[in-house]
Amino acid sequence: MIQSGCVQSPLMEESAVVSEALSPNRPPSLRSLALAFLKLGAIGFGGGMAIIALMEDEFVRKRRAIDSDEFLHGLGLSQVLGPFAVNTALFTGYRLYGAVGGLVSACLFIAPSLVLVLVLSWLYFEYHAVPALQNTVAGLGPIVIGLILSAGWSMGRKALRSWLAFALCTAATVAGLYKVNPVYVLAASGVLGLVLGHQKLSARTTQQNPAIAPDAHREEQKLPFGAVLGFLGFQGMTAAGRFSLAQLGLTFLKVGLVFFGGGFVLIPVLHQTLVLHQGWLTAQEFIDGVAISNLTPGPISVLATFAGYRVQGISGALVATLALYLPAIVLMLILCYQYERLKDRTEVQAFLTGIVPAVIGLILSTAILLGATTLLSWRSYAFALFTLLLLIKWKVPPVWVLALGAAAGTMKLLP
Repeated sequence: MIQSGCVQSPLMEESAVVSEALSPNRPPSLRSLALAFLKLGAIGFGGGMAIIALMEDEFVRKRRAIDSDEFLHGLGLSQVLGPFAVNTALFTGYRLYGAVGGLVSACLFIAPSLVLVLVLSWLYFEYHAVPALQNTVAGLGPIVIGLILSAGWSMGRKALRSWLAFALCTAATVAGLYKVNPVYVLAASGVLGLVLGHQKLSARTTQQNPAIAPDAHREEQKLPFGAVLGFLGFQGMTAAGRFSLAQLGLTFLKVGLVFFGGGFVLIPVLHQTLVLHQGWLTAQEFIDGVAISNLTPGPISVLATFAGYRVQGISGALVATLALYLPAIVLMLILCYQYERLKDRTEVQAFLTGIVPAVIGLILSTAILLGATTLLSWRSYAFALFTLLLLIKWKVPPVWVLALGAAAGTMKLLP
């Protein structure tokens, strides 16, 4: 009996170890979950997909708190509306602790970027008249142009696989340069997608696993069904002026309805709303706001925090941020509740296939319009091109490229 016990004990221990390794761990406490997302929100430099990889490593591989397939389901749903990294945080928290867990995870994830943008916004609007700061910020302009172009390149090389797609992209670029309402551009492109069909516009047959995509930049590159309802719900805003908090919130709530596809996709809408329609930001302030939002580890959509601060201080920053994210949060809570029932539909995919080239064209037109007021010398053009190489060829994280631009501006090498 003793010998038998001696022989069986190591085997039993080994079996227990194997069983423990294969079975999920106990879910983290709500406090541990909150601290984990606070940490991810503080260190998540490098873009949305880089943050997704960190989440997957933290909650699927290390903690084994959520199944890998379930995590990918959540990542797919997170692409419907709003910043997909924030939405994925909400989904993960929801699966563990319901709506409370989802809201806590999303809020703690975005908190570090929100605080950092508030501090940087105060410094910018308080001291941007100081020559030293002016020189530093001037160096960020060409970098922002390079960031926008790199996002367009990253999307275009995957989406523009036919001459029809190139034609739609070119037409949308021209329409953007003439400041045609993005609603009309995207609706027309979507209808063409329905008419022409998915196969004629896109030659893609496989998709890369988005959770581990190695070359994705700050925001995502897929355009989901939320685009249809969002852009059809968008309406023009009123003239420039100092608005109440309610009016500020309503403006960003409407923008939140078109917040699909990630921050770089949102830039054309924000540019038209904040600069061309409302006049809340000058073209240079918009460029600087994009640069400041890129200095944070969170989504570029915290540009809303910068703009809200410009209009109504800290209260305006908080209201603008909440209003921008609110439609996506509400929709994501609904999707989390019923996500197993969702199915892909071929007509929706055809509509979205038509929208993709148009969005890329609008992004390019925004870069051109901003570049006309930002690239003022051959050095700034060269630096924007160098930025493209750093981002596309050598995959340098945007924060380091921005630091390089700030240093060049401080040394008066730019513009």
